[in-house]
Amino acid sequence: MTRIVNRPIPQRVVWQLEQQGLHPLLARLYASRGVTDKAELDYELKSLLPPTALTHATDAASLLADAIEAEAKLLIIGDYDCDGATATAVGMRALQMLGADVDFLLPDRFKLGYGLSPEIVDVAAEQSPDLIITVDNGIASIEGVNRAREHGIATLITDHHLPAATLPEADCIVNPNQPGCEFPSKCIAGVGVMFYVMLALRAELRARGFFAERPEPNFASLLDLVALGTVADVVKLDRNNRILVSQGLKRMRAGQLQPGLVALFKAAGRDPRKATAMDLGFILGPRLNAAGRLADMRLGVECLLTDDPARALSIAQQLDTLNRERREIESGMQEQALLLLESLDADDASAGIALFDDGWHEGVVGILASRIKDKLHRPVFAFAPGEGGLIKGSGRSIPGLHLRDALDLVAKRAPDLLVRFGGHAMAAGVTLRGENFARFRDLFAAVASELLAPADLTRTLETDGALEGGYYSLEMARLLENEIWGQGFPAPLFMDQFEVEQQRVLKEKHLKLRLRKGDARIDAIQFNFSAQPGHNARVAFRLAINEYMGVETPQLMIEHLE
Repeated sequence: MTRIVNRPIPQRVVWQLEQQGLHPLLARLYASRGVTDKAELDYELKSLLPPTALTHATDAASLLADAIEAEAKLLIIGDYDCDGATATAVGMRALQMLGADVDFLLPDRFKLGYGLSPEIVDVAAEQSPDLIITVDNGIASIEGVNRAREHGIATLITDHHLPAATLPEADCIVNPNQPGCEFPSKCIAGVGVMFYVMLALRAELRARGFFAERPEPNFASLLDLVALGTVADVVKLDRNNRILVSQGLKRMRAGQLQPGLVALFKAAGRDPRKATAMDLGFILGPRLNAAGRLADMRLGVECLLTDDPARALSIAQQLDTLNRERREIESGMQEQALLLLESLDADDASAGIALFDDGWHEGVVGILASRIKDKLHRPVFAFAPGEGGLIKGSGRSIPGLHLRDALDLVAKRAPDLLVRFGGHAMAAGVTLRGENFARFRDLFAAVASELLAPADLTRTLETDGALEGGYYSLEMARLLENEIWGQGFPAPLFMDQFEVEQQRVLKEKHLKLRLRKGDARIDAIQFNFSAQPGHNARVAFRLAINEYMGVETPQLMIEHLE
């Protein structure tokens, strides 16, 4: 069952925003999302939080500046998702602009696992680096940092994941979520943290007179990468993150983007001049992630680093093919998972769900968990076999359950159960010995049942109420599309009652409708529909643009239909 609620609209704030020159519809939407002053929508770079506010960013800058001046060998160790790939590319491009001797290394998720493990450090040591820089990982790598010290390698950790009780003994740690850091934007992505460290490094080198005889690089050229990694990692879009995303999209629309991103847009059949946050999250991000899920994320990073358009397009086409393959694998796994749930009699009594199949693909279990979570509105872990008798799970949660905290509670109650775990409130990973899956499944269900209130188990759809009849237009769809929406700052979702004038089913799974509201008639589509409506329908929808044969028309994207 889905409970529909309208976001509260503080009318006085709406009036104030209108008086400040905001469009009436935008004033209503922003007021219901907590914006009280038009100045909060100023996304210019000068409004960014300063790098000096990020704890140890200046220390990291000194460490890196010393290394550059000493001509030391630097090695970036990234992660195999889109945030890690873009963070690696930001670090590589920025450090190369500064003349550093730098290379990168990415762990193979199927052999070396996640983060700065002792095994990846041993591989890194073969390149004899003087300093290892982690991006989007490292905050839990106590053993990896110790191994680096044994090799005589210094470590700089840049990360945004939640730390455990004990921090690694690195030379420097930059993470807004580490104890004592008062940086206001706790939800900045890994690529954002690396971008901030590079800004601090440039300021440090400027203070040392480094640019007296050489040009100072403009790191704004990296903002397309920062925007992509930020949106793709589904971090909350607070104001600081919205500035980063807005500036990145602005550059994309102006044609100022890396050849790799130009190629990814082209491979997906999209126009970067019309780039939106939705494109980053649902078009570019999945194609880049496909490399880390099914092959080697080095391919993805090479796409972001090459300045050769032909090479970039060749890689982007490979990534597009991998993404198609990922979708096919995921579809088959989802069917198996739903059958598995039926056999387990999974129903509303199970507050937390864990699934395992020895035929599932390790690189796709995160997406599978997300799909099942969306379908059942339950926190879900999906596991696939790893090496050495281990199984690796990826989890996705619902509001009301902090997934990493839930795993922490599982670990406290069964100290021998989890081999390792980590993550965020809404997404986490865990590794178990295969024979312990049933224990984990039962204990996770019990912990979820304790932590979730009964109301949490009912899906709640927050909408922005009805859309005024005069706003069903291409102009209004463009206005909404060009704003910055995302996690924690959701895109407008409207709710209204319509007459259904026409309906037909496309490809046996999509519902195409012609709807009428008063004098307004508009086309609508619901992907993967479950039931067809009668003469009338209550619909939750987004106002979007449909482009067909070069002609653009407004269209409703249906998210819920009764």
